Amino acid sequence: MRRFLRSGHDQARERLKQDLFKFSKTVEHGFPHQPSALGYSPYLRIMAIGTRSGAIKLYGAPGVEFMGLHRENNAVVQIHFLPGQCQLVTLLDDNSLHLWSLNQRNGVSELHEEKFSTLRGPPGAAPSATQITVILPHSSQELLYLGTESGNVFVEKLPSFQMLEDQMISTEAVLQWLPKDAQHWRAFEMVEALQEHPQDPTRVLIGYSRGLIIIWDLQNSRVLHHFLSGQQLENVCWQRDGGCIVSCHYDGSYCQWKVSSEAQHPEPLQSRVPYGPYPCKAISKIFWLTTRKGLPYIIFQGGMPRASYGDRHSISVTHGNQETAFDFTSRVIDFTVLTEAASDFDEPYAMVVLAEEELVVIDLKTAGWPAIQAPYLASLHCSAITCSHHVSSISLKLWERIIAAGNKQNSHYSTMVWPIDGGTSLAPDPPQRDLLLTGHEDGTVRFWDASGVCLRLLYKLSTVRVFLTDTDPNDNLNAVGEDEWPPLRKVGSFDPYSDDPRLGIQKIFLCKYSGYLAVAGTAGQVLVLELNDEEAEQVVDHIEANLLQDQEGYRWKGHERLRARQGPICFESGFQPFILVQCQPPAVVTSLALHSEWKLVAFGTSHGFGLFDHQQKRQVFVKCTLHPSDQLAMEGPLSRVKSLKKSLRQSFRRMSRSRASGRKRRMAGNSGELQEPNARADRVGLQNMELAPVQRKIEARSAEDSFTGFVRTLYFADTYLRDNSYHCPSLWVGTNGGTVYAFSLRVPPPDRRMEEPIRAEQAKEIQLMHRAPVIGILVLDGRGMPLPEPLEAAHDLSKSPDMQGSHQLLVVSEEQFKVFTLPKVSAKLKLKLTALEGSRVRRVGVAHFGSCKAEDYGEHHLTVLTNLGDVQVVSLPFLKPQVRYGCIRKEDVSGIASCVFTKYGQGFYLISPSEFERFSLSTKWLVEPRCLVDTAETKNHCSTLNGSGVKKGSSKARSSENSGDGGGRSQEPLMERALLNDERVLKEIQSTLEGDRGSYGEWYSQQVAVGRRHNNGGE
Repeated sequence: MRRFLRSGHDQARERLKQDLFKFSKTVEHGFPHQPSALGYSPYLRIMAIGTRSGAIKLYGAPGVEFMGLHRENNAVVQIHFLPGQCQLVTLLDDNSLHLWSLNQRNGVSELHEEKFSTLRGPPGAAPSATQITVILPHSSQELLYLGTESGNVFVEKLPSFQMLEDQMISTEAVLQWLPKDAQHWRAFEMVEALQEHPQDPTRVLIGYSRGLIIIWDLQNSRVLHHFLSGQQLENVCWQRDGGCIVSCHYDGSYCQWKVSSEAQHPEPLQSRVPYGPYPCKAISKIFWLTTRKGLPYIIFQGGMPRASYGDRHSISVTHGNQETAFDFTSRVIDFTVLTEAASDFDEPYAMVVLAEEELVVIDLKTAGWPAIQAPYLASLHCSAITCSHHVSSISLKLWERIIAAGNKQNSHYSTMVWPIDGGTSLAPDPPQRDLLLTGHEDGTVRFWDASGVCLRLLYKLSTVRVFLTDTDPNDNLNAVGEDEWPPLRKVGSFDPYSDDPRLGIQKIFLCKYSGYLAVAGTAGQVLVLELNDEEAEQVVDHIEANLLQDQEGYRWKGHERLRARQGPICFESGFQPFILVQCQPPAVVTSLALHSEWKLVAFGTSHGFGLFDHQQKRQVFVKCTLHPSDQLAMEGPLSRVKSLKKSLRQSFRRMSRSRASGRKRRMAGNSGELQEPNARADRVGLQNMELAPVQRKIEARSAEDSFTGFVRTLYFADTYLRDNSYHCPSLWVGTNGGTVYAFSLRVPPPDRRMEEPIRAEQAKEIQLMHRAPVIGILVLDGRGMPLPEPLEAAHDLSKSPDMQGSHQLLVVSEEQFKVFTLPKVSAKLKLKLTALEGSRVRRVGVAHFGSCKAEDYGEHHLTVLTNLGDVQVVSLPFLKPQVRYGCIRKEDVSGIASCVFTKYGQGFYLISPSEFERFSLSTKWLVEPRCLVDTAETKNHCSTLNGSGVKKGSSKARSSENSGDGGGRSQEPLMERALLNDERVLKEIQSTLEGDRGSYGEWYSQQVAVGRRHNNGGE
């Protein structure tokens, strides 16, 4: 028993850990997954977006963000801000109403759900009698008008949601005020529109789906005017002076009606089918906005000819002779128009469009109506994300050069200041400049400003020009022909289609000191690029690296390599490639490393690895790592479905065995009732003892397992490789079969660098006994500190490594951490993972944790992510576990695979195809929104027209609660409560592989979270 007992805790160390480590999920970057509703407050100048999962997200000025989640996991159908208040009402698809408030607490604003209610009809009534179709918050700030499918309009008092039956506008009450010929008209069904008179709050416009439109007098409970249309009604809007209304219809037409008390049977002033005479799709929403110059803006959604353009997602804007149909690449959820408030005219200046995959804001003041670049809600998945890479502490010079290159790409954007600017961000300025680089399926690399709360696109690099593809890179997809009709113009950046999947970026490595960048792709292509401030036309040198080394018996069955362009290629300013290394066979590049000081790039695939000198533009060496049994490595990624299905079957069998063993243990427990008194006594004796965790036994893997030659990690280090008296450059390689190769490198001095070749010689080969995949390799100097990055010490950004004491080699495998002495490579100490079942390392990084109390104190530790979604901190060099938190649900395989750590104890992972979740393990480095919406501050210079018929939406919420470090899994955040067990997720994945379902995004949307409040920085 004694060997399981752990020595007592060091109280001083525990207090220090509280100053160093603290887990929190801080902010979400990107575009909300599956949006379904849009709302805007001209009073607060804040926008709200709802999602299908029941979340609402509020956005104002950059850095002003709030998130909330409904108790029910239902889609948000509508969002309406209450006029002149810091409150909003949401409607869910279960017909429930929810009242939210922005309240101040501890100097910051928080989003709270105050009350909810469900509209219910009399006993025995059909559900449609109270099914809400449209909501009108009255300007009195006390009443909520609810149009229903039955045609009745109910009235509720705010904030209590109390039904006011005496003010209900029933279909019977409306009928008695209509002429007899209108009473026989099949005018009623559901309410499609509810609009308050812009000048008289006692009048309300009600539109019914069968074509009847009435103006109702709230004081006298009577119909003042009625209008009959022969077409199904979609929506109605007022003109600003209240003298006319405009209706839009299912047949693609819109009508303008004069509001007059004289005509008994009013006819429309004009009726027009904008894209007729052929049958057109419905116009679902319309605005008629006045200007000082007299010509109105007519803005409507839909109306395209069914036969030729029925699949387009368009919003048309007409002003005088200028007419444009903005064509979106994803379905339009809803849109609104921002207008000036302190004016006798509408004077629209911006149009906000929420599409299914992105947010687009159009400048209506500038000629040509260009788009405005958004400071947040970036469409991260404009092309599917395939990899990511984080770089901390970018120098100001490199930062400005990247921004300058990006500004040249963004010249087509409007210069208008971001119009949604409500609230004030109280978050401190970022202490450093950080970059997040994302690789995409279309061969692009996007550079994001990840320093603060807003993830902002700085620059986009495309590698397509290097290769011959079916699409001309100079094609302008946004060009509009002079005689084209309808006048369609593509807007937005979302483009889910790739010209060639082989272009996909798989690995990225950026040196922030030299400006060199290496990217590697799906078809074995490795590009080395350098930053150039000017456009250039240059030849990209093409070198092949045959990783099979003429071995017999292997035949590649996968995709072909990409064909490289010959001759000079014109590149825009920014990162420009000058070397292309093509691996043969053209398999996916699985690992990449760049050493800017030695001018070397190392790359690895499932067949082997190589080293390339990009200064002399020559290959140093290649080595094949294929095992004779690695036939799967020759089939390419698309041929591995069968092996994945085999793995799934094995997973199901393990689950069945675990359930069976669980039943056996329960049966054994029932048979051992006679031993209960003794067991109880043992428990009493051990009650106050702290037991050390039992480490899971590591099972050795066979050398014949598939993909043992798969290269998992590459690492450059200047260390002692042969003896204690001489240190030299070296390259370390780790494979999927638990093998570590070490190569000593002879790099010529700078004065002879171009004349003498680099020599490489294999010095060590380590085979881990358990043969688990090698996830990371790290060399520690004489002080037990990680070696600095290349050129880091030369730029005085870190201490020079201790080259006097003995160095140590840390090898991180899926199963354990092991430290070896150098140069003898003898085992010194190790740490096995502690878990109940199946814990394996998936990601590992080195981070500096600073104390929140002592500015000059900090420690370097390992940050580790396991396949169970736990994040752990392990000390260096003694491998002592410090803290462990539950971060990602273990069922979220894509989230775990996408995780990337930063150098200062933060991390990012994908919670959906379009969103990164940001988390922090550090008490000092914390990026989270802290903002204030001052209710006393009025911004009346602008207004919005949002119309009725708001589309459907959905939402999510966040918890700012922090988990403890008590060894168990931390409390799950509100956003990510697990609803799927292992078996169900495996079935989903299996059905996806078999073609029964779509992509990850389809089954991910079934996951839900719980929670009600988001604390935006308050204590």
